[in-house]
Amino acid sequence: MQDLASAIGLVLVIEGVVWALSPRLGRAMLEKTSEAPESSLRLVGLLAATIGLGVVWLARG
Repeated sequence: MQDLASAIGLVLVIEGVVWALSPRLGRAMLEKTSEAPESSLRLVGLLAATIGLGVVWLARG
């Protein structure tokens, strides 16, 4: 449970840094995302989840 809380915290830190440093970039990314087809978003989401799982697996040994 502690690992899950840490992971959620890191996601919030990364998201917060994007919005704090460049709100214009964050807004542009949201606009591009709203225009993208659902199939592309699913593919990117699946790739991100797979890469994230790989990183966690490598980091945890």
